[in-house]
Amino acid sequence: MSQTTLLEEVVQWSKDTCRLEVKSVLPKLISMHYKTESWEEHIHVLKIITDMFLPHLSLSELEDECFSKVLPKVMVQVLEVLSGCVRHVCSFEEAPALDSIRSLPSCILKVLRNTFQHCKESGEVYCGRLSLVGDLLQGLFKEAYSLQKGLMGLMDRISLENTASEDDVSDIITVIHSLLDICSVISNLDIALHANTWKFIIKQCVKYGSLVEERLRHGDITSCLCDDLLASFHSCLELAEQISQAGPQQVAHSPEYKLFQKTTKMCRFFANTLVHYIKEFKAFLSKSCRRFHQLYLQIVSKFPPSLCSTVLPSPLSDELNGAVLVPMDALLSQLLPLRPFAESVLNPSQHLSPETELPHCLLLVSVMGQFPSHPEEALQLWCDGSHFPEDTPRLPLFRALFQSFRRCCTERRVPVLLPGVMLKGQAQGNVTLHHHVCVMLCARVASLPPEHFPLLERSLLEAVLQPDTQTALLATDVWCFIARYGTAELCLHHGLLTAQLVKSCGGESYQLSHLSLLLRRMVFLMTPEHQMELVERFPPSQDDNLPVWCHILLRALSHDARQRVEADIITLTNTTVTNWQKAGCKLGQLDKVNIALLSLLMVVRGVSPEAECESSALTIISQLWVAMCPSQVQIHPSIQCTLKLLLSMSAILVKSFDPQVICQALVCVGAMVSEKCPDDLLLAALDFLASLGKVFIPHDSQSQVLPRLSDLFGALLAERSWLINQHALEAFAHFAEVTNHEEVISQSLSSEDTKNKVVNFLSKTINAQETVETRLERLRLETPVLERHNSILETNEETAAEVSVASTGDDQSTTDREPCPKRARQETSVEEEYSRYLQTAESALRALQTLVEGRATDTPVPPPHWVTSRLQELQTLITHISTANPPNR
Repeated sequence: MSQTTLLEEVVQWSKDTCRLEVKSVLPKLISMHYKTESWEEHIHVLKIITDMFLPHLSLSELEDECFSKVLPKVMVQVLEVLSGCVRHVCSFEEAPALDSIRSLPSCILKVLRNTFQHCKESGEVYCGRLSLVGDLLQGLFKEAYSLQKGLMGLMDRISLENTASEDDVSDIITVIHSLLDICSVISNLDIALHANTWKFIIKQCVKYGSLVEERLRHGDITSCLCDDLLASFHSCLELAEQISQAGPQQVAHSPEYKLFQKTTKMCRFFANTLVHYIKEFKAFLSKSCRRFHQLYLQIVSKFPPSLCSTVLPSPLSDELNGAVLVPMDALLSQLLPLRPFAESVLNPSQHLSPETELPHCLLLVSVMGQFPSHPEEALQLWCDGSHFPEDTPRLPLFRALFQSFRRCCTERRVPVLLPGVMLKGQAQGNVTLHHHVCVMLCARVASLPPEHFPLLERSLLEAVLQPDTQTALLATDVWCFIARYGTAELCLHHGLLTAQLVKSCGGESYQLSHLSLLLRRMVFLMTPEHQMELVERFPPSQDDNLPVWCHILLRALSHDARQRVEADIITLTNTTVTNWQKAGCKLGQLDKVNIALLSLLMVVRGVSPEAECESSALTIISQLWVAMCPSQVQIHPSIQCTLKLLLSMSAILVKSFDPQVICQALVCVGAMVSEKCPDDLLLAALDFLASLGKVFIPHDSQSQVLPRLSDLFGALLAERSWLINQHALEAFAHFAEVTNHEEVISQSLSSEDTKNKVVNFLSKTINAQETVETRLERLRLETPVLERHNSILETNEETAAEVSVASTGDDQSTTDREPCPKRARQETSVEEEYSRYLQTAESALRALQTLVEGRATDTPVPPPHWVTSRLQELQTLITHISTANPPNR
């Protein structure tokens, strides 16, 4: 039976006949559907199948018996018909008017989207039967590919004038947006088709820019470009990791390498396309700026020196750098003038993930580097911050950079390394993040217009006054750059301002530590005349100026200024100590003595052996050592401070001390070590013990000094605190290197454990070493602990400031350090004073007894001849005190 006869017969059948013959006739009709060449016959056969036989198939039979065999061919035929339409339109020499083919593009684009979607979902649709229709699906995709290519070629031939009708513009918009939707479908189907579709979209957008710019879905277009760029980039990273596992020698021969190169080209294409689109339509992209900010951070976070980046072989990393990182600089250049982008980057309340903190910091540095190629308005946008309540809040750039640097705590401690700048035509080696940011900041400050300096200075001061020390050090480096390369008058102005701030700081604080560092470095940069002006403004002969001079290195001063400062400090310290002793050595006045001693320490650190001030300092220090009472060190923090200062100065002048003073110092240190005391005090004690290696103890004093020295080293070397233990090892090694009293070395190593620790330290033996991964994980865990500590410091300072502000209206000023009238008096009672003086006398007498008698195991050393007469004088004084003040009965 011929095809025509079968069709003529079948159309006459009833429903019952169709139901009975479906199994035998349906395969023949499907075969006829495939073989016929006429489009009309295709439609006729298809209509017979769907109208007459499809209703008689059960649900389970639809796919196998009909759909999988008929529908792919139907789709291909539809595409062939539409392709024929496109070819016919393109056959005319003249370009067609859009209104003459208005229905064609929209119809084709709908069919194309559905076709590509069907191909994309074919694995799920056909499941295990995919092999049965594989050839048909491949032909379907090729036909759709060809149809889209033809449509894009046709649309390229069409041109609209600026006077185009609303309908024509709407049609162009529809084509662009429809192809954008198709892009999301074909992204994983074919690289070339995906790229060509994007090229056409961007070309049409630019071609009809003024006509379509206000109606384009700019946010969707840029979002899709960002998504496609990230998807390609992540594919590159995955392929690069697979390739690198084969070894660096096998990179070029890896089967994945060609695919990596293709994917890298797609990364470069998407990145450059995004930059081009932003350049053309930046005025309409305000809502997309946050997305661009996130894109930049996401990409940079995957490259070194980011801690979450993957180490790749050089050929792969170089290709990725060129494909993605280089376009990021161009992207930033286009975005930098946009206010919404600046608002996103400088948002004071943004919360970044730990992985993007470093990329954000590097972004801010890159912004600074691009200012020279942009107009003044861009500099104002980024550097001035927001001014009015109605503005979207944004930080000034310099302030934002210091805050971002502070948050890169883990990266600073690793430390991560970045390429240095070019010097004399050669690339500098890798540098730390601190170095990198500092160089870029100083370079930008050097060309900063004067009107931006007030905000810069404010940002520098804020950075110095926050608790993170390395951030304060960065601000100090930049500030000193300004002082060095600015005018001498500017350096003087900043120096006087810093000195006043140091003077106004009350007590120990991180602000005082940071400000004193700044002042110390600033003085080095002053001219001799300005240094003398600093001395005149803050004369060291006045008590209230000592907090300034106790933080300045006197070797930074000119000869005349230094001589005056040294003389004034020694005179004032001597007067302060003498007055304190005459007033009965009251504990409440010891803070004033400590401030004077801290200034004296700066003098002692700068004296030369022949300096005249050394003898004066020795006298003051010796007097105070005699007055020290070991039993009170643990009770009173102010005495601990005095002891620490005495130990620091004694470590410098130890060669000039009498053995009796050294013995008294060791007695105080021994009493301190036997009890729990602050670490800074123990560190000062270790410096003093180390310095004793330079001293030869006379034979008649060795029995009092050397055993104590051995006991102290032994106790401190056994400390469980890693900080004290490490410094104890360093101090002992320094002592052992120069001492003549070798018996102290052996006697200090009383236990096998201590001996092993010292031997390992001297031989630089490392018992256990962290792996890179373990160390990095430890640093990451420590970072939030440090951040909480800094937050607590800031909170405490803010609370103290609020209390200080609240009390400024009181009649009594807090600056004189006098207690409030309603508080208990700080001076001790009469009985306490008697007790303290007697304890001091008893301690001194027992120390003298130890010198005279020696240890039980040692041979007593005869005292000097004048000791007996002095003891008789003391006995007479004691008798006089007893008879003059009889006890109450």
